Amino acid sequence: MERERSYRGVSARAVIGYLEGLGGDRIDETTVEGDDWRASVAESTVSVGRSMELTEVTVSFEGESAETLDPLIEQFSQKAVRAGG
Repeated sequence: MERERSYRGVSARAVIGYLEGLGGDRIDETTVEGDDWRASVAESTVSVGRSMELTEVTVSFEGESAETLDPLIEQFSQKAVRAGG
């Protein structure tokens, strides 16, 4: 099962840290793996309006079941949204 979420105003480095805080171990520069889940992180810049740009981080979550992914994504999103404002 895969789920993808995007967050603005938070860095990929911070996202990796949040995922590690939720029990994951960094596998490489963009991947964190936990019990029964894996998350891959990609960072880009998006335009907001004519002259403003924000960092957008997309996290691709993979897991065996919704019972694994749903609570993980909820906990992660609370951290990412609070940080990103």
